Amino acid sequence: MKISGSVALVTGANRGLGAAFARALLDRGARTVYAAARNPATITGEGLTPLQLDVTDPAAVSAAADRCADVDLLINNAGISRSGTADLDSARAEMETNYFGTLSMSRAFAPVLARNGGGALVNVLSVLSLVTFPQVSTYAASKAAAWSLTNALRVELKEQGTLVVGVHAGYIDTDMAARVTGPKISPEEVVAQALDAVEAGAYEVLADTISRETRAALSGELDLLYPALATRG
Repeated sequence: MKISGSVALVTGANRGLGAAFARALLDRGARTVYAAARNPATITGEGLTPLQLDVTDPAAVSAAADRCADVDLLINNAGISRSGTADLDSARAEMETNYFGTLSMSRAFAPVLARNGGGALVNVLSVLSLVTFPQVSTYAASKAAAWSLTNALRVELKEQGTLVVGVHAGYIDTDMAARVTGPKISPEEVVAQALDAVEAGAYEVLADTISRETRAALSGELDLLYPALATRG
C-alpha cells in the first residue's frame, strides 16, 4: 500500500518511536494520522489528530475502532518495559500492554482495515522476541508472544488483503533505552525501514545488525544464541 493518502493510527505516539512514526507518516503524505496516547494532551506534533487510548482497556479500544473507522494503516507501537524487576506484577503489566494490547487492537481494527480495502498492520516487536536473557526475561516473553501473534495474524488476515509487518530491532535511541551505553539505532531509521516495508509489501523488518544476526541464528544450535550454554560445569 501507499503511505501517501493513507489514514493511519499510531499507538504510544506521544514520544520515542511512536512520535517518530507519527511525524514520518505526515512527511510521507498520510491524509490523517491519529496519534494515540493515554493522555492526548501529550500529543504535540503539528498536523496530528490526538486520540485518547489505553490499549489495555477493552472499552477504550472498541471506542477507538468506532471513532477511527477510516483507518487503513495501524501501527501497534505502544509498549512498556519493566526490565530489571522479576515480580509477577511487572510481568503481568508487560504482557497486558505488549501482548494483550496488541491483540486487542488487532482484533478491533481488523474489520476496519477490511472495510477500507485491507491496508496494513505493523507490530513493533524487538530482537528480544527472538532471544531472551535473565535480566529481561519477562519483557522478552511478552514480545515473543507478540511475535507469535504477528505470525498468526499474517496468515489470518491475508484473505482480507491486510499486510501484517513485524518490526524487530535491538536498542533504539529512545527513553526506554536511555540507560544503555551500547550501540543504538535511531528511531527515524527504524520507522523508515518499517514504512518502506509497508509500501513494498514486505512481511518482516530486521532493522539492525543484531536483529539480522539473531534471526539467522535461530536455525543453529542453542549455544549460538546463548553462549553460556557452551560452557559445561
